[in-house]
Amino acid sequence: MDAPDTKSLPENAYKPLAPGEVYAPLVPPQASPPEATSRAVGWGLLLCVVFTVASAYSGLKVGQVMESSIPISILAIGLARAYKRRSSLLENVILTNIGGTSGGIVAGAIFTLPALYILNLDPHPVQTTFILLAGGCLGVLFLIPLRRYFVREMHGQFPYPEATAITEVLVTGEKGGSQAKLLLQATAIAGVYDFFVTTFHVWTETVNFQFLPVMRSIADRARMVVRFDAISFILGLGYVMGLRSSIILCAGGVLSNFVLVPLVWMIGRNFPTLAVYPGTAPIAGMDAATIFRSYVRFIGVGAIATAGIFGILKSLRIVIGSFAIAARAFKHGEDAGLERTDRDMPMTTILIGVVISTVAAGVFFNTLGSTVTAALVGLLLTLVFSFFFASVAANAIATTARNPVSGMTMLTIIISSVVLLRFGLSGTTGMFFVMAIAGMVCTALSVSGQTITDLKTGYWLGSTPAVQERVKFLGVIASAVAAALTIVLLAKTFQFGEAAAGDARVVLASPQASIMKALVQGFMSQQPIAYILFGAGAMVALVMEMLGVPALIFALGMYLPLELNTPALVGGFLAHFLDKRADAIGGEGGRSIRERGVIIASGLMAGGALGGVLGAALRLLPSFSEDAIRTPFYGDNPVSQIVSIVLFVGLCVYVWYGSLRRGGAPPA
Repeated sequence: MDAPDTKSLPENAYKPLAPGEVYAPLVPPQASPPEATSRAVGWGLLLCVVFTVASAYSGLKVGQVMESSIPISILAIGLARAYKRRSSLLENVILTNIGGTSGGIVAGAIFTLPALYILNLDPHPVQTTFILLAGGCLGVLFLIPLRRYFVREMHGQFPYPEATAITEVLVTGEKGGSQAKLLLQATAIAGVYDFFVTTFHVWTETVNFQFLPVMRSIADRARMVVRFDAISFILGLGYVMGLRSSIILCAGGVLSNFVLVPLVWMIGRNFPTLAVYPGTAPIAGMDAATIFRSYVRFIGVGAIATAGIFGILKSLRIVIGSFAIAARAFKHGEDAGLERTDRDMPMTTILIGVVISTVAAGVFFNTLGSTVTAALVGLLLTLVFSFFFASVAANAIATTARNPVSGMTMLTIIISSVVLLRFGLSGTTGMFFVMAIAGMVCTALSVSGQTITDLKTGYWLGSTPAVQERVKFLGVIASAVAAALTIVLLAKTFQFGEAAAGDARVVLASPQASIMKALVQGFMSQQPIAYILFGAGAMVALVMEMLGVPALIFALGMYLPLELNTPALVGGFLAHFLDKRADAIGGEGGRSIRERGVIIASGLMAGGALGGVLGAALRLLPSFSEDAIRTPFYGDNPVSQIVSIVLFVGLCVYVWYGSLRRGGAPPA
């Protein structure tokens, strides 16, 4: 059977539906094209393993997990043409779903497992594999009941930046023609741009305007620093997010960096020799970035956790409805009147999976030298956090494509340590136990976020959710084994964290794992908890909800570094003004402007991700050096930052003129 003919996504693909309006996916529910074929599953597993190995190393080296789903979607388009029967659109969805699992599993692995080696706890490979496998399975299982709410019921309410990019790549690549050329052009420009700026010393990536005397003075006197990450990936991300979401995200960053950081500095500078917990040095000697990491980011964590509670309460009705639908399906047969494109795995299968995962995790915790009571408490914490954070991750990915993995893992470590100390766990046993919980939860929320992206992509294109959900477990298994073995091998060759005396091995920074190690070590030593900071964040989230502002987006803006928020705002403004131009023109011309804008933005995200992957791959080479390409002006901070600003403005001009070129509007 040949792949079905494709067309553009419906006009209401990215818009809220009017009462009575129905979204019709690209592949209709009545069709049954190939999906989980041997070629789609085989290539998906192979790419999953390859990207897992590469991501694990690059993540431990620079603290940034490689974006895998978008590059894999591009590879899927090429692989589709390698067969006599060209792969169907839905086969490409399955291939991307399986391969993209690598990003979620690797995040869970590198953020937590290296801490066990830094603490000299020497985990067995079977233990590390199980932690990732259990967490990944729980992440998928707990996300499935949320699918209908986030994917179907909230259609058009969330921008889904990453899912939009993947969908546009698959659809545009399938169609060919001028739009495919536009996508390839934008991908190539962004790929080259982000590859050079993030891999070599050609021009500075992050602009802080400190070469201007007034900005330098403000930073010195008030610890207020404007930072801007001038790369194409985030520009495209902000475009797809839209103006409202990007403004709310950036507003959270403004509160953190231009209100809270200066307040902490104003108070702390009066105590030049006093270190205030959770900071480890006097505030008077801290710069803005250190104050943010040591104090303000904890406020962001509290805001995210509280916003997540609000999100769960809002989705509760739909989740309960999903269980009701599943119960009817169980009683009357699997179909129960549901269309193919709205059919999840049977609820009995999900419940059996949760039971098996729970029992296996309980047995695992009981082998760690703890009491049965402590093992049961640890198991309960793992299940509660994994289910709770599945909703937080889905909401975060659906709105900003940013998953607050490290913040939620920190919260898991803090609460788990406090609770388990009361049950007699401490010392090395307690540290291993808490990090095992953190590893499972971190992997679960990472995989949950990645899975909701896949399911939204499938919803737009017409995939069968049950098929997507089943193959996701294959990706979890392949990636969990590959990630655990990769970390074991790296632990034999490298040191994680900081260099130990007398150890000549090269150090992999493992920044997130080093933070987790410091946290668990501190709390197992019964240090105080910064309740006030978490509580302040909770109150901020409450205020946002009272004002009718999406609290989670604002909280993410508080938690994320400012340089990731500001370029997204530029992308949001570009989308806003191009949409206004499209509305003024109307008709086919206006539709063309919108389509080209989304395609270019998707190309920027795809190219930026590819550039990052290529840069990470080069770092695997022992001979790699960032100075291999170095411009004469790179070390001149004012010139380097000005070049970065000019080139970023050039990207914005490209998005503007590229969107208008076929829109019937004069490019002004």
